[in-house]
Amino acid sequence: MATAKHFVNDAKTLVRDSLHGLALANPHLALDSSQKIVFPRDVARVRAQQVTLFCGGGSGHEPAHAGFVGRGMLTAAVAGHVFASPSSSQVLACLRRVYAPDHGTLVVIKNYTGDVLNFGRAVERFKSERVNSGHPLPMVATVVVGDDVGVVNPNDDDEGGVGRRGLAGTVLVNKLAGAMAASGGTLEQVKATADYVATHTFTIGCALNAASVPGVGMPRCLGDNEIEVGMGIHNEPGFAKKALEPADALIPSLVAHIVGSAPFQKAAGGTSGRAVLLVNNLGATSNIEMGLVTKLAVEATSAAGWEPVRVFSGTYMTGLAMPGASLSLLVLPSDEQQCGKLLALLDQPAECPGWVSHAHAEGAASVDEAECSAAAPVAPAADERWERAISSAYQSVVAAEPEVTRLDQLMGDGDCGHVLLSGATAILEATKSTQLPLNDPPAALARISSLVEDSMGGTSGIIYCLFLDGLAQQLRSGGAGTAAPLTPQAWGTAMLGALDTLYQYTTARPGHRTLIDALQPFAQTLADTGCPRKALEAACRGAEATAQMQPKRGRAVYVSSEEQVADAGAAGLVSVLKGIVSAL
Repeated sequence: MATAKHFVNDAKTLVRDSLHGLALANPHLALDSSQKIVFPRDVARVRAQQVTLFCGGGSGHEPAHAGFVGRGMLTAAVAGHVFASPSSSQVLACLRRVYAPDHGTLVVIKNYTGDVLNFGRAVERFKSERVNSGHPLPMVATVVVGDDVGVVNPNDDDEGGVGRRGLAGTVLVNKLAGAMAASGGTLEQVKATADYVATHTFTIGCALNAASVPGVGMPRCLGDNEIEVGMGIHNEPGFAKKALEPADALIPSLVAHIVGSAPFQKAAGGTSGRAVLLVNNLGATSNIEMGLVTKLAVEATSAAGWEPVRVFSGTYMTGLAMPGASLSLLVLPSDEQQCGKLLALLDQPAECPGWVSHAHAEGAASVDEAECSAAAPVAPAADERWERAISSAYQSVVAAEPEVTRLDQLMGDGDCGHVLLSGATAILEATKSTQLPLNDPPAALARISSLVEDSMGGTSGIIYCLFLDGLAQQLRSGGAGTAAPLTPQAWGTAMLGALDTLYQYTTARPGHRTLIDALQPFAQTLADTGCPRKALEAACRGAEATAQMQPKRGRAVYVSSEEQVADAGAAGLVSVLKGIVSAL
């Protein structure tokens, strides 16, 4: 593995130290160091005056997103570790800090599985918090940005499938939505602006090499005379490696790829028009080369029939120090009035370090940077039925773990069984120490969801969390609490409602070879029949059927296996359901 030099003393503290440096250099910004959230010092004033909005994601893409916090753009940004999504607890802390009760809040999410699930779970947890504390359902909207058109997508006919990653086009979403919010727009208007930009912006990148990750080194290298087209901002493989060619041949080919892509053609509705061009430095391209790339991109865009009425060139969203560039085209409305409104928003000043260089401090009174954490619930006496179900589920997971691990090794990294057992163990231990309010089902499920997040992590963990959050909300809205026990059919109906919550944040559906293939038939059968054993039989059939399915979601999409085996996530879920049903 190749290595590279970095100005890093401790990779574990790199992100927090970097954000601290950003705040020191830009005194209009404050930092919640524990949650890695950057926000304006006058955030209270902003919340009182306008719709607020925030974005975030893994670090290593600077100046995105913390560099775009300021008047006229983002109200806050939340940062994860390098190339890793922030946790849902971090996102929740950010939402608590910036939520504007009188105006609403927009959450901008890049289309990566970890980001969509963690941000989505935070939104659902926030809704539950507000409702459970006697407030009305909060005005929170989301937009998911997937502007990438330079990725191999095995589901080309499925726009919700794997691949449409969030790239530099996200910055244009933040800019225009932020300007609309600063101009006094309603939450509906801010979201409509964000939705338009997200669905009409298209990006492709190219790189001469992957980025070296601090503390890790170079994961893979291109040859001296190679270039990779479509490489992602996390070093994900692109769709083509080819011999390095002159810029005057390469850049027009990138523009042609954007304009010729199916998503662009569908959104453009014609062969010519007006566009905004964003030329983005991926981190290690010299300014003189960026000037050349910009000139060629403008010429190629015009030659393709699209007038670049606004051109931005600079460093907006990087892949650490990746030698390369990306091009983004925002298709403007053909209607003159609508086009003029968007251009006016784009031209509106934004006082933040990543967009302009003259951001300054106003209202520098100290802001309380303590964590906005909700008090942990106090657990009343345990309910024996819950204790039996949790203990039985734990024993079932213990017995199934070797097989679940084996299945995952064939299609993934082999950690599915261990992760599931870790979650089951945490829940069992919490039960023994009376940390769960077992005679209040919604509160118990919310607490279990938090335990799952802390103990499991990963994509499977956050999927369980989102489902449990949705289930708690369904039960609470249905009046569940300390009264008479819920019927099996009521549980099934609530589970179907929880699936609807989960479906807001994942495109996985029955037939996609995921744990949904076991969960959905269990919930549906329980709601229809009220019989837990029939529901379990349906879940088992669903899990077994995954062995014959073509993977459409998750890591298995990219992995070939000669052996037809069931999905590990579905098998793991069945083990949980078997334990619960046997206890009942």
